[in-house]
Amino acid sequence: MILWLIFAAMTAAAMLAVLLPLRRRAPARSGSDVAVYRDQLEEVDRDRAAGLVGAGEAEAARVEISRRLIAAAAPPDRAGAPVETRWGRRAAALAGALMLPLGSAALYLALGSPGVPSEPLASRSVAAPAPTSIGAMVAQVEAHLLKNPEDGRGWEVVAPIYLRTGRFDDAVKARRNALRLLGPTAVREADLGQAMVAAADGVVTAEARAAFERAAALDAGDVMARYFFGLAAEQEGKREEAAAIWRKLLADAPPGARWTATVRAALAQIGEAVAPGAVPPPQAAAPAGPPKPLAEPPGEMILAMVARLAERLKADGSDLDGWVRLVRSYLVLGDQAKAQAALEDGRRALASDPDKLRRLDEAASELGVKS
Repeated sequence: MILWLIFAAMTAAAMLAVLLPLRRRAPARSGSDVAVYRDQLEEVDRDRAAGLVGAGEAEAARVEISRRLIAAAAPPDRAGAPVETRWGRRAAALAGALMLPLGSAALYLALGSPGVPSEPLASRSVAAPAPTSIGAMVAQVEAHLLKNPEDGRGWEVVAPIYLRTGRFDDAVKARRNALRLLGPTAVREADLGQAMVAAADGVVTAEARAAFERAAALDAGDVMARYFFGLAAEQEGKREEAAAIWRKLLADAPPGARWTATVRAALAQIGEAVAPGAVPPPQAAAPAGPPKPLAEPPGEMILAMVARLAERLKADGSDLDGWVRLVRSYLVLGDQAKAQAALEDGRRALASDPDKLRRLDEAASELGVKS
């Protein structure tokens, strides 16, 4: 509706621009004009009689003066204009009044889109939506950090996204920068250690353990540091120590803590089944045996770590411990076929090293996978 009102106003303005000049009154011819033209005719006759002008020149002057005399003597309309001028103006005004609106309407119907419904004001006032994909948001943050590399908050925001999307080396870099720029806390030290473990395909390296120890020094009850202390013990073959650390972690867990599922899954990997909500006895030993599959779907980070480990072993198959971790990981994920395939790949990669091949077969037998 507003658009049509704008069109009407524009059309009216254009019509006024055409019609107003046509309404201007022509200067009224007085009776003195007629007398002047008659005197001019008599003067031409006198000049011709005196021989001052030629016959042709005198005749041309008479014609011009006579034309002016007839125009001055024509009866004017109420506006003071001669009748023939009045009708000419009326014709031009009528043409302008009809052609301007009709022409503009025809042009809009031919080139415009009158059938398209108008857009509600609410939708027009809303700004363009921001990018919603993870890739687009990460790209925006990275562009910001490229210009502002000392923005610790920006590094802290992007680090967990790197971790979830499998960009573990970038996650380590982001965690280091956040720690450097924002200062050490137990949470930041533990987050750095977690990123290092992910970048090492799930192995708690010496550098990662140092980060967890700094976190524990700042907060002895930090859950992540305690969990990875247990994982480090398990990877060193100290299953009883790992089980004791994780059982104590469950015993100290507040009601409804979500991370208890991860700890129960870790206990299941070393052969201990702990029901949700149950607190296992501290003195219980961790029996050896094949790991039990996760009771809940694995997270994105776990899947990314397993996939990265598999890719690394394809490039360098000499890592015995890596093959054992890969087989165990597939068993925990409940994929017996992939565990068997990983074992066969590992046996082919280690075929030239009889000692490693024997140890791989022993580990597979302990995990319950037939070689």
